[in-house]
Amino acid sequence: MMRALLALRSSIVVVIVVVLVPSITNSRGVNSSSDAPLTSIPFDLYHTSDALLKEIKSLVLRHPDTLAMETVKMGNRGYAAEVLVVTYDREMKHDNEKSKFRILMSFGQHGRELITSEVALQLLSVLAEEHNILNMDPVSITKELDNIVIKVVPMENLNGRKLVEAGDLCERRNGRGVDLNRNWGVDWGKKEKDYDPYEENPGTAPFSEPEAQIMRQLAKSFEPHIWVNVHSGMEALFMPYDHKNTTPDGHMSNLMELLLWDVNRIHFEEKCLVGSGGGLVGYLAHGTTTDYMYDIVKVPMAFTFEIYGDSEASSKDCFKMFNPVDKLEFNKAVNRWSEAFLTLFRLGPSRLATTAGLRKWDSTGGKVIDGSLESNKDNKIDGLDLGYQRANIDRQIEFELGLCGSKTVPLPLLFRLIFQTAELGILKA
Repeated sequence: MMRALLALRSSIVVVIVVVLVPSITNSRGVNSSSDAPLTSIPFDLYHTSDALLKEIKSLVLRHPDTLAMETVKMGNRGYAAEVLVVTYDREMKHDNEKSKFRILMSFGQHGRELITSEVALQLLSVLAEEHNILNMDPVSITKELDNIVIKVVPMENLNGRKLVEAGDLCERRNGRGVDLNRNWGVDWGKKEKDYDPYEENPGTAPFSEPEAQIMRQLAKSFEPHIWVNVHSGMEALFMPYDHKNTTPDGHMSNLMELLLWDVNRIHFEEKCLVGSGGGLVGYLAHGTTTDYMYDIVKVPMAFTFEIYGDSEASSKDCFKMFNPVDKLEFNKAVNRWSEAFLTLFRLGPSRLATTAGLRKWDSTGGKVIDGSLESNKDNKIDGLDLGYQRANIDRQIEFELGLCGSKTVPLPLLFRLIFQTAELGILKA
């Protein structure tokens, strides 16, 4: 019944989204007024790309015991790119990062989505304990992160961001006009009827772009348990797939969806869309990073988070469409999404086993191009150790009752836990 209810709920959302999303995501079919004044970047709220990266580097230098950084450079055919990677590890000098739970996050993959990199800066400041978030105990937060390594790419598309700062406020592609979120190898190059090269140019081949090559190399070497690609344009918590209107089959897919609903309930009053990107955005996207991370790199939990969107902005007013321009809305977005990521860091590991307990898993994605080197990887999971899962469910009940401030199990939580345990075979139908 729970699955049926979730399916019904998703179906209702899809009907709404198909109608609304074109007005909040990009230039596809938007009928907003062309007479509205265009919004320029309010630099009293936003950093320039140089200033933001400089501030992040200074933050890292102030906290060498927990933060480290590297700049990865790559280029081809006369085009070069560089990506800053920041690593958070509270025991950096003592433990091998591969023995810990690993999270990889990218912000600023599309040049015009400035708010995402501002969230990255805020999140790193919180992790470094230089910034406190209301209602969250920094000591408790950092203690829970002892066994986690987080790699943050605060601005994946620096070259595209520079074009935006120079006045091309609608530019989402990289410095030579390629959409980095269409340049990956799963279902690469397929074009829908509404294909717009300005929005979705996939490049000359999968991984033709240095930025995508850097990110693929980082993912392969780091082998994350959770991947999060952070965008703006709407408010949503997406899981695979982007290239088709469905989510993956199996227990791992159920765990991803439950985790997203938890984040949605705790921080967003269940107002964010939750589910498949291809099923909820209103169009299919091919060659995306998240689909590749899930199907080829075998990241157990792969997500795309959409953190802000102005549905009333003109289609030509790109900055306002993708970024808050009011100080109150800016601070609200930065703070609550930083809180949401901290919750993801806390709940994610409890939903997965330790590295030693992981089992192999297989996914059923789209056509893979240029993925032969990765397609045979088999060191990730399709489920959890049963005893570990049962213990996690016990901890989940305790955690969520604490959030609810109650000693009794609320009915929606009870139904969800019954469904979850039934999936594990703990309860017999």
